[in-house]
Amino acid sequence: MSQFVSRIPVDKASVYAFEITGRVSADAMESMAKQMNAAFDAHEEKVDMLLLFRDFEGSEFGASFDGEVISSRFRALTNVDKYVVVGAPDSAETMLDMMGAIIPVETHTFDLEELNQAWALLGVSPSTTPA
Repeated sequence: MSQFVSRIPVDKASVYAFEITGRVSADAMESMAKQMNAAFDAHEEKVDMLLLFRDFEGSEFGASFDGEVISSRFRALTNVDKYVVVGAPDSAETMLDMMGAIIPVETHTFDLEELNQAWALLGVSPSTTPA
């Protein structure tokens, strides 16, 4: 299966949405991290994130150990308000639920069939042009 992490344009500049499909490579993970680090630099206020998983097969070994990826994860603790995950594997959903109780980020998980509810929670819709 092909792999990719692609940005989903939405109609609100402070919301960053990504679709994650297949097995995620280190390059794809680094690209998403660079986009989020740039977002954290660009916004004075916190941003919201949505990750949409479709046919997810895991990550390439070492994909999470890139410096840019580690930096974006730490910065997310103080720069992300709502962190919404749709279609996450069961193990990731359990981890997010536990982490939501101890980190200062509001986490929400949804099944794929609940995607519209996830968009509504963030007050956005996918758009054909970037915000």
